[in-house]
Amino acid sequence: MKKQMWVGILGSILILCAGVLVSITIRLEIPKQLNGKPMLAIGEIKKSLKDVIFETQKLVVMIETETGLQGSGFLYNREGDLITNAHVVYGVRNVRVKMADARELEGEVIGISTDVDLAVVRVKELAGKEPLTLVRYENGEVGDDVLAVGSPLGFQNTVTTGIISGVGRSFQIDSYNYKDVYQISAHIAPGNSGGPLVDMRTGAVLGINSAGVEEGGIGFSIPLSNVLGMAEGWSKKPMTMLPDLLLTEDPTVTDGEKQSQDEASIDKLASYLVTHFYDSLNNSDYVYAYSLLGGTWKEGTSYVKFREGYLTTRNVVIDDMHVTSKDEEAIVTAVISVDERKNGENVLSKYQVKYKVGYENDQLKLITGKGKVISK
Repeated sequence: MKKQMWVGILGSILILCAGVLVSITIRLEIPKQLNGKPMLAIGEIKKSLKDVIFETQKLVVMIETETGLQGSGFLYNREGDLITNAHVVYGVRNVRVKMADARELEGEVIGISTDVDLAVVRVKELAGKEPLTLVRYENGEVGDDVLAVGSPLGFQNTVTTGIISGVGRSFQIDSYNYKDVYQISAHIAPGNSGGPLVDMRTGAVLGINSAGVEEGGIGFSIPLSNVLGMAEGWSKKPMTMLPDLLLTEDPTVTDGEKQSQDEASIDKLASYLVTHFYDSLNNSDYVYAYSLLGGTWKEGTSYVKFREGYLTTRNVVIDDMHVTSKDEEAIVTAVISVDERKNGENVLSKYQVKYKVGYENDQLKLITGKGKVISK
């Protein structure tokens, strides 16, 4: 009996010693392995409103053009590209960009839409700089707290606060169609256009501020997730030609041959339009080619369907072109040679194409078009 008692006491002492040894090891060795850093996440630190504003303002710019237009933009990638509204940089190639730190840089428009109020400006000096955080896939909801940052009336880096007060709004201003946009209570004044709509909690960009109504203080912002793919397409493959700069920006036209669009005949403008349509297809710039189509044509042909129709086209050469015009409309008839891929083989075919060219909202467009095979 005594022997069993002594065995029990000895076992308890051994267990106690082992516990003390383990405790000492944990206290001495584990901190060395941690290197002063906690192993468990304490939780995400919520940004203060002042932090969100400060971090956003650094990457929001004022954009000015030689034509007197002024608006805002924000850095959205590491290539130095700014997102802004198309109406801010309409009709120009180069712009002046004013940073929050008072620097003035040169920017180049590398992508612009004629029906969606979106454009991208590249600033080489900003390449490599960390951009704003973007909300790529999700949309904001009614009641979300937001900030609108921009340069209203030329007052740079002005911040207004509000909420998303409505979603799914659609309307048209000039040639731009605003579909499924946010309605916001944050005031949008001239100069705010192109600036970011920012989630007040996270500092991520939800939209692009684009329009405002003076009465009632209502603003509208394009959801970033709806147009980010278009912007990224231009960043990957910048437009070689911009809409409304067909003559002044054509590198093949000498200074002596350049003339303003107002003075040029509809015949010459129509031939330029068709030529650049095929040039853009040869460069696989389907976004630009699609932007040259008129509204009625686009209504019957989505961009996806349009692009699919030309994916097998390798190269187009215009063999002959004839233009007839009356008033402000022209009919362009051309014979083209098309190198295309059919049934796994390269085939050279000839087509006769016919386009009706006219003005929509003061912009020259391909109103209708049709073609037929004349030889294979």
